Amino acid sequence: MPLNPKAPFIKIAVLENAFEAQFLSSMLAQYDIPHRVRSYHDTAYDGLFQFQNGWGEIFSPLEFRQQILDAIADIRSQAIDSHDDEPEN
Repeated sequence: MPLNPKAPFIKIAVLENAFEAQFLSSMLAQYDIPHRVRSYHDTAYDGLFQFQNGWGEIFSPLEFRQQILDAIADIRSQAIDSHDDEPEN
């Protein structure tokens, strides 16, 4: 499917942390999926909005929405699975 260069970018999801944002961005770049990551960090408020609203958000054309949501779900499930392997205190 050819990419429409005029397709508007829409908000796809809220990202939980910088690791998730960097990993997701790397995955999407590998598959040539156009995207933008925007952090909620604001130096004037010292990151206050990141505690309230999540780390940031990802934007992409609508046609890539499901691929991105699937990738986020995979990243989050891997993070949960890795915590299951940790011994309990």
